[in-house]
Amino acid sequence: MNDQSPPLATRFRGYLPVIIDVETAGFNAQTDALLEVAAVLLKVSSNGKLEPDRTVAHHILPFEGANLEAAALAFNGIDPYHPFRMALTEKDALQSIFKPIRSAIKENCCTRAILVGHNAAFDLNFINAAVARTKIKRNPFHPFSTLDTVSLSALAYGQTVLARAAMVSGIEWNGEEAHSAIYDAERTAELFCGIVNQWDTNIGTPAAIPADNPDATE
Repeated sequence: MNDQSPPLATRFRGYLPVIIDVETAGFNAQTDALLEVAAVLLKVSSNGKLEPDRTVAHHILPFEGANLEAAALAFNGIDPYHPFRMALTEKDALQSIFKPIRSAIKENCCTRAILVGHNAAFDLNFINAAVARTKIKRNPFHPFSTLDTVSLSALAYGQTVLARAAMVSGIEWNGEEAHSAIYDAERTAELFCGIVNQWDTNIGTPAAIPADNPDATE
């Protein structure tokens, strides 16, 4: 990467941050159904600020044999087999979401995507489990590294709950819309961008480590 690289190519060590939120039928990524996935792609504005660009999302049909926990469905209000959900299979949904992510990786001269989420390990576990079930060979996300807005919000605002962190940061929060993948992903994206922009303005953008530095590998 050189001085002419897009800003996102150097800001996060060559990774493209993509905000992900999933809605599920339980907490076990191996056995419980993945029901919604939303991804928010980011861009750098003309004034150098990180901001949400666009959202890609799908409702998903439970995989064959998936467990559906009644308590989880009552919490998120999802009827997995409602005909108006227009749900896709896991494979079709993930391939549709991964395609623009791969394009954004290329456009921003990044090496791969890194998942940004609120309790990001939860989202990544469900994405990785679905990728394994569907045998998708080109998962754009780093297999284990994440950027977690729980930790970032605790540092920036002293809050770890998404709704509270959003409100403290000045983001409007609608509790009736929460717990849908699109709504939570978009609020998480606003939260993440706000924290990064505050850091870059008040502290400064971190210096990039040269790609050929032997200590820069995982």
